[in-house]
Amino acid sequence: MVAEGASFHWEPQPWGQRILDGIVERFLSRNELAGVMSERMRAETGTRFFDWIDFIAAPEEGDLAATLSASGFVERAEPGAPRCFRHPGALFPPVLLERGPTIRVGIKVESVADFASAWTVPNDHVIQGEPWSRLRRVCAAYGDNAELWAVERHGYGSFECAEPDTARSVLTLRHLECFRRRLRLWDDEDRGFARANALVDASIADLGVDLTCDLFFASEREYWQRRNRAGQVQKARQDRLGLGWANHDHHTFRSSRRNFRRLVALLEKLGFGCRERFYAGQEAGWGAQVLEQPVCGLTVFADVDLSPEEVAGNFAHETLRTREELGTVGLWCGLHGESILQAGMHHLECQFDHAALREQLSAVGIQTMAPFTDFDFLKQAFTQGERWPVDGARIDRLQEAGLITAMQAYDFRTQGAIGSHLENLERHDGYKGFNQHGVSDIISRTDPRKQPLQA
Repeated sequence: MVAEGASFHWEPQPWGQRILDGIVERFLSRNELAGVMSERMRAETGTRFFDWIDFIAAPEEGDLAATLSASGFVERAEPGAPRCFRHPGALFPPVLLERGPTIRVGIKVESVADFASAWTVPNDHVIQGEPWSRLRRVCAAYGDNAELWAVERHGYGSFECAEPDTARSVLTLRHLECFRRRLRLWDDEDRGFARANALVDASIADLGVDLTCDLFFASEREYWQRRNRAGQVQKARQDRLGLGWANHDHHTFRSSRRNFRRLVALLEKLGFGCRERFYAGQEAGWGAQVLEQPVCGLTVFADVDLSPEEVAGNFAHETLRTREELGTVGLWCGLHGESILQAGMHHLECQFDHAALREQLSAVGIQTMAPFTDFDFLKQAFTQGERWPVDGARIDRLQEAGLITAMQAYDFRTQGAIGSHLENLERHDGYKGFNQHGVSDIISRTDPRKQPLQA
């Protein structure tokens, strides 16, 4: 259930979806490469063209501005865009209104250079923006009053390319290297958190909060991917089209109760603000704080063992006392470590064509669990979990503390334990929220104590 007192309530926005679909359909019919790309995205990556859209620029004609406003879009002043409409209640791309007959659609990519190479974009289509600047873009193809653009962003949400700044680009690469090389295995978790905060502080001092956040999360996805075969396979499929992980929807971190407040504080330092809170039910004993970084377009699910009475409070900012038993999240951290340290993310969720991805991954031996959300406007399912070996010292500590049985200790020692997943999510009508009715079930099914042993 959604936590009592939560101030965030999301609803599907079918009117806004119909407006944008109409513009995109006209665009795809007028730009040959975009039409081919849309088909290949679904056939080769299990994704939908709409989910990759960074912006839509449409002719300022008729009553489109009034229609956008009536459907919930709000006009805001944006650098590099005379008229920009954003929908605060939906996951829709911004709509720019421009003079002239041309429709321009930009798609999100991790690297415009990779995209240009994958699609053989002619060299005279100049990339705007220097490497590692806040905004880079290139026109990939011209059609009949229809331009397809690729857009690469680094902690920047508007539309104005910055002046070249070589020194800043070098600093960006240096701090990205520091995040990628961050020591994550510590005997003393306090020192691990201190090190993470020190690296973030140094980057913010040089680059600001938003670019630091972008770099930090790029390194988190990379770390998670090294330990998740489904992620490796899917990333390679998306890289073949020059897309990368730009279709990410949310990143899920698990935390012990002892460290949860510190995890939230680190995320807030990176520019995240708290959104809705969830509690998965008495059996699951699990809750989550959703956080959003609006400039970077990042959302985090921060999971922690929780009781019903705690979810009504401000558990993200209060010290949670250590308990004598472990729920699913606490046991996962006990076996593998904190997500922000040794373990890495529990799962990365990206936006897909739900059925297409399931079928395509199955063809290469990656199975998907039964959906835990199956609504018209939201579908969610995990791939089968990646089983990780468990450090024997961690097993010994859990057994000595009476938190696992001797048989469970033996199973974890010989079989390992489920560590991470890729989540297959499909949204419709700009729905921005999450379903919690099935979460108790999925949390129960991913509890390491309940996994079937390998043959």
